Amino acid sequence: MTHNIYIYIILAGAVSYLLRMIPVTLLKKPIKNVYIRSFLYYVPYVTLAVMTFPAILTATGSVTAGLLALIVGIILAWTTGSLPLVAAVCCIVAFAAGYLPLL
Repeated sequence: MTHNIYIYIILAGAVSYLLRMIPVTLLKKPIKNVYIRSFLYYVPYVTLAVMTFPAILTATGSVTAGLLALIVGIILAWTTGSLPLVAAVCCIVAFAAGYLPLL
């Protein structure tokens, strides 16, 4: 059983290497298609959002407190745009929402 893990690690490394090297070897010219460029531009943001969103809702142990902090954060980020302020207020809201008896 222990020798199978080495095969899995080698296979995962090979797949990861191929996924990074195939675009480099196949795409010699710059990408001029505006749709592909915009897609590639937003891929990191979407990936970050997909990884972060479930953690926002479940980090406090209460989905309601996480959702309340998320809504307050979205509104505050939309109006002020200050990241330290938004992060601080979201932490305070999530902390305070954990003490409310209805949540």
